Amino acid sequence: GQLDFPIVYASARAGRASLTRPDNGAMPDEATLESLFAAILETIPAPRYDDEAPLQAHVTNLDASPFLGRLALCRVYNGTIKKGQQAAWCRADGTVERVKITELLMTEALERKPVDSAGPGDIIALAGIPEITIGETLADPDNPIPLPLITVDEPAISMTIGTNTSPLVGRTKGTKVTARLIKDRIDRELVGNVSIRVMPTESPNSWEVQGRGELALAILVEQMRREGYEMTVGKPQVVTREIGGKTHEPFERLTIDAPEEYLGVITQLLAIRKGRMEQMTNHGTGWVRMEFVVPSRGLIGFRTEFLTDTRGTGIANHVFEDYEPWVGELKTRQNGSLVADRTGAATSYAMFNLQERGAMFLEPTTEVYEGMIVGENSRVEDMDVNICKERKLTNVRSATSEVLERLVPSRKLSLEQALEFCREDECVEVTPVAVRIRKLVLAQHERARTAARAKTAAKS
Repeated sequence: GQLDFPIVYASARAGRASLTRPDNGAMPDEATLESLFAAILETIPAPRYDDEAPLQAHVTNLDASPFLGRLALCRVYNGTIKKGQQAAWCRADGTVERVKITELLMTEALERKPVDSAGPGDIIALAGIPEITIGETLADPDNPIPLPLITVDEPAISMTIGTNTSPLVGRTKGTKVTARLIKDRIDRELVGNVSIRVMPTESPNSWEVQGRGELALAILVEQMRREGYEMTVGKPQVVTREIGGKTHEPFERLTIDAPEEYLGVITQLLAIRKGRMEQMTNHGTGWVRMEFVVPSRGLIGFRTEFLTDTRGTGIANHVFEDYEPWVGELKTRQNGSLVADRTGAATSYAMFNLQERGAMFLEPTTEVYEGMIVGENSRVEDMDVNICKERKLTNVRSATSEVLERLVPSRKLSLEQALEFCREDECVEVTPVAVRIRKLVLAQHERARTAARAKTAAKS
């Protein structure tokens, strides 16, 4: 029954619509949009409601306005709602509170216009209730009957966002660098975005932001970066829970569609990430569908690798499944980092000598500082390198030293890839112009000390 729908051929610009198919390049044969509206009236059911029932409006989404604060987008199921009236706000925890409807807006064309009242079937925006959230009901103050709650998925991934603490702070077009400005911006995001939560951390200059996945959090960081903010972002972590005295972590149900020749690669990729295959269907079309249950932290950094391994053909989708006991350590990135050991500008001479040691992330002449990560080592451990080394100039010419240095093109990391590449002791510096990966502890001797301390602690 899903394919049983009317087809209307329309040209919005010409304002014409018709039920008969026009020839290629021709216009619909009727002069108005009449047949489109007729089709809408015939096929889309009118709202069902009860004349006698008291007011019920369901909050189905949120938005934010710079003037009115949080807007609750609601659908009116029964009764009428008027601007300025008192209503009963039925909260998610079962309590009921009286509130005043200060602003009532409806969408007309592309903008919201104030209206005096709205009835069943209307989609409205309300202002004046700062704490309201998705799934709650606005009801009749004398007879409050809440509609069923809608629950929003729990956040599974968290990361710390704080002020930029690198030596290059404020040097690259970032205008908003203070803790207060960053906190204000994160608080503004909370007004209209239900999928994120913010927790304080031990430091007054950073906050833990929790969300549904690393992509959702990367989008927030990317928006802030484009608005002129500079910040330090920590490696994405999972939000764990204590259940029956044991640590549990979130798991996701991952569905993958891919050409069958990549079956082995994908299975291997998910085996490292402690994923278990629940089912597999081969459609006989050359494509297979696989379902896995994977720890959420195994999916941090999964997308990039998955797309590389399936040559961009794979399709992956995941939804939250459940909390299960912590699965132990996951080794996703095998290689160490190449870390700059001094401040200066990267030279092509130094990069040419370093390129057999690993892949570079930056171009020659890029400004670097001690503790900044300039590439990926081909071995497991980190390596401190001097990427600012100049060629020794001599006045003796030799036929071989003038040979042009052939530099392998550098690997440019996007914000999301940089967050995925990060290790526990690393973080990402985000500015409007650049995304740099760096060590949490910049000074080389300090890092050695911290590592030695951690070793002794582990032994004892």
